[in-house]
Amino acid sequence: MKKILITGAAGFLGSHLTDALLAQGHTILGVDDLSTGNKANLAHLTTNPAFTFLHQDITQPFDPGPIDYVFNFASPASPVDYDRLGPETLLVGSAGTINTLNIARKYKAGYLHASTSECYGDPEVHPQVETYWGRVNPIGPRSVYDEAKRFSEAAITAWHRYYGVDTHMVRIFNTYGPRLQANDGRVISNFMMQALRGEPLTIYGDGLQTRSFCYVSDLIEGILSLSNSTEHTPVNIGNPTEFTMIECAQEVLAVTGSKSELIHKPLPQDDPTRRRPDITKARTLLNWEPRISLREGLQKSLAYFQSCIAAESK
Repeated sequence: MKKILITGAAGFLGSHLTDALLAQGHTILGVDDLSTGNKANLAHLTTNPAFTFLHQDITQPFDPGPIDYVFNFASPASPVDYDRLGPETLLVGSAGTINTLNIARKYKAGYLHASTSECYGDPEVHPQVETYWGRVNPIGPRSVYDEAKRFSEAAITAWHRYYGVDTHMVRIFNTYGPRLQANDGRVISNFMMQALRGEPLTIYGDGLQTRSFCYVSDLIEGILSLSNSTEHTPVNIGNPTEFTMIECAQEVLAVTGSKSELIHKPLPQDDPTRRRPDITKARTLLNWEPRISLREGLQKSLAYFQSCIAAESK
């Protein structure tokens, strides 16, 4: 069993990853500065002797002691968060990535980085394959997140190429499930909360832009497979089933039983018009593909979002 460092451990994905690795019998040091993470996501681990929490900003150098593996999941990840924390997002994707790479190098640890489909920007290639370099506006409102993740990939590749660090990169496509921040501006959380409040569901633009939604347990399985592989270049992990925003809204209405109407607002600048992963690489190298449909995943998420609604009324 390994001693594993997880940055961003109090976040949506970081906390699910923590649970999965603890279930495998590993010892976890969870690191988070709580700028966007929620300590409540780890509250069930308070008495678990295999889990330790460290309140730490990874943009500042730190030494966790000997570590067998680093999972770097620290970063604001929603438009609401990285709009509010632009410089911090750039720093965590640059200084934070380099600090954690140096930890992995020092202790000869494995390293897996949570990258993003945003590396593809508003793509001209569809579906997106890992060899596509992307079409990203480097000075647009989304650039603090997109370019931080692209820099991270360059740094990780360099630390592997020049220093021999055993690195892995997952390009994560839209993921949802329990612990997703309720008011973070992402599609599923927006629609679910609006539907459960009885509010109109907000569609940006004409609603024909697409996304591909992966349930969190499917994503974590893919990430764990990648962490044990010999693949060092980016791998798409996501659900290749594509939905328009209108279709997604209709799925949410069906699951919640809401009678909410759809309203349209202007499309934000640089919002991608299409997003769908080509997962041939994950299927071939990892024998992985998602199993949970959007309808099933929304049903699995319903109780969580209902609890968020209940918390609002307290």
